[in-house]
Amino acid sequence: MPPAADSVLPAPAEERRLLQATGADIVYRIRRSPATAPGAPIVFLHGLASNMSRWSELTRLTTLSQRHDLIRIDLRGHGESMTRRPFDMPRWRDDLRLLLDNEGAGTAHLVGHSLGATVAMDFAAALPGRVAGLVLIDPVFREAVVAEKRHFVRGGPVFQAAARLLRVFNRLGLYRRHLPPLDLEQLDQQARAALADPDPARLQAFVRHYSSAREDLRHIPHANYLQDLVEMFRPLPCLSAVSAPVLVLRSTIAGFQMEHEVARRLAEFREVRVEPVDCHHWPVTERPVEVRQLIEDWIGEVDRSARP
Repeated sequence: MPPAADSVLPAPAEERRLLQATGADIVYRIRRSPATAPGAPIVFLHGLASNMSRWSELTRLTTLSQRHDLIRIDLRGHGESMTRRPFDMPRWRDDLRLLLDNEGAGTAHLVGHSLGATVAMDFAAALPGRVAGLVLIDPVFREAVVAEKRHFVRGGPVFQAAARLLRVFNRLGLYRRHLPPLDLEQLDQQARAALADPDPARLQAFVRHYSSAREDLRHIPHANYLQDLVEMFRPLPCLSAVSAPVLVLRSTIAGFQMEHEVARRLAEFREVRVEPVDCHHWPVTERPVEVRQLIEDWIGEVDRSARP
């Protein structure tokens, strides 16, 4: 059982690590568990145009750090793993495999939000033996996207062509020399202040800001943003190959996916639990305590069921 709330030890310090992968340096941060025999590490995967700071608060506060190594990674093309070279889902998959190999981890729990959930599902379908569990926070399925948002799915070939063209300009030296860092923990604090305001205009402003492509593009190369869109809506393989248990946290207000199509894809998993979270598409921002508790409880159950 996890320790009582009043006996939880301070979170272990975080260590910055660098992987020299083909075509890019991949940066991640790890909190090593003080346990003598920790469980499988937990790897946190951020969403579209995001970075590892998405998970700063959660990994610092969670009790899971007492029993598991916690790893936050900047996916290739994001944050400290920035590159202007091409990347795609297979490269992200290889980077994750390399990270696990580098840490001597046979398996890991993968926690992904949005695009990060897509990366987690792709990895688990391709390498099911390397996954101890999946936590999918508001996963997006191309088949489920509602009609008024289908242009993002149909636009995949256009986004891909535009990304390639922009990379040609990048090789010629035409690109922004400075991209301001994006601290999502700090942004989350501002968002929560807006959510607590009784003025509905503040809530609408929050949703516009968090879903603004213009705001995203301040912090990421245009080609990388377009490639994120391509990968977000790339077809996923059948998920029946995933043998690990799965927890899905579904936002109740997002409204951009057809529920029956989401349910159909999730039913492909062998063992899945779906928990609703009353929020928009950003549960970690809007319901941090609830999300943290759901993940802690579920991984605790998985740990206990795995014991002999």
